[in-house]
Amino acid sequence: MFVRRSAAVLAATAVIGTACAPAALADASPSASPSPSPSPSLKLPSGLYGDTDPTYDGVWRQSLALLAQHTAGVRPAAKAVDWLTGQQCANGGFAAYRADPATKCDARTQTDTNSTSAALQALTALDTDDTEAGAAAVTAAVKWLKSAQNKDGGWGYLPGGASDTNSTSVVIGALEAADTDTEDLRSKDDRTPYDALLGLALPCGKDSGNDGGAFAFQPDKKGKLAANADATAAGVLGTLGEGLVTDPEDDQQSPAASGAAECAGGDSPTPEQAAANGAAYLVGAVAETGHLESALAGAEKQPDYGNTADTVVALAAAGRPADAAKPLAWLEKNSGSWAAESGPAAYAQLIFAAHATGTDPRDFGGADLVKQLGATGPAAEPAKDGETGKDAKDGKEAQSESGDDDGGVSVWWIVGVGLVGGIGVGFLLSSRTRKQRQP
Repeated sequence: MFVRRSAAVLAATAVIGTACAPAALADASPSASPSPSPSPSLKLPSGLYGDTDPTYDGVWRQSLALLAQHTAGVRPAAKAVDWLTGQQCANGGFAAYRADPATKCDARTQTDTNSTSAALQALTALDTDDTEAGAAAVTAAVKWLKSAQNKDGGWGYLPGGASDTNSTSVVIGALEAADTDTEDLRSKDDRTPYDALLGLALPCGKDSGNDGGAFAFQPDKKGKLAANADATAAGVLGTLGEGLVTDPEDDQQSPAASGAAECAGGDSPTPEQAAANGAAYLVGAVAETGHLESALAGAEKQPDYGNTADTVVALAAAGRPADAAKPLAWLEKNSGSWAAESGPAAYAQLIFAAHATGTDPRDFGGADLVKQLGATGPAAEPAKDGETGKDAKDGKEAQSESGDDDGGVSVWWIVGVGLVGGIGVGFLLSSRTRKQRQP
């Protein structure tokens, strides 16, 4: 889902679309196009997941891979965690990829909210803050994210960029994971992150039609909001204060959460109402086919696997696991080729969807997602005393069976150009108009 790129051209960059994928990368072609192969002169670190060019998504895919392994009970390789921590700049932020971590970050290094938030969620889940160095890294990342908050309470992809739903939501998830009270995190204009998200939700009522309750990525040039399924999945998680990983609900879905709920709250919903409204919109978006669709301008619409996985997580988080069943079943049946070609982050998204619904990621439509993810990176660490050992060997088995993985980095190709000065980064084009995804 998330991410907007910066002042440099994002020509055909491959990335993920998740209710938590980089914002600049969120809207992309639905096909499982592999990201560019590294140039012969680019030697990839042995601790990195995936074997394609990590320039635009290295930290993102690494963070999701580590978080997914942890969620599945696998202890990631120490060198994989070390690689991630080595990407942090002294100011606390993370850039998408630093080819030489030994070289200090400078004015040209673009630290961004999405990479920093993903890394923070992974590092806190892995309890790296149990060490003095790890605690310092987490504290610095939190401080940097707080410093990048906009006056409206939200965040853009780059500090100073206009707030968007995807970036604001992934930052909320990261800060909550680091035990930060986001409900009382106020900007210079006394606005909270939830104020920013509510301002990006389409109001209920006839003016919004069937799109009432959905979230927009950003307002267009005239300030108008347009419903976007990707941003809605992110917005549901954000307004609930949830991160990339959502634990399955113990209770059955309540009757009130079933079916198409009526949009509530008018033009001033509470965060809880906004989450419920967004979830209802997503139910409608996947009702006919079981999946979302997406296409670049001029291309035919195709299934959007990554954002469908994000929708499953969002629906589960909103207390609608029964409504998540249809898109989940579609993913189990159809996502294998996409994940194999797209690589670590895609496997991670599917693991998050499985986990959120209480589905076994080792038997996802007959596929072992945990083993497949492990095959894209360094072998997992041996099990500690008291562990079964099963999880720890998944990475080794998968790597020995499959050898080099060709599923690279991302889910889709996108073409993006950032605005001058790193402010108000466009989603796909230099303007802030964003191609809207239709369900």
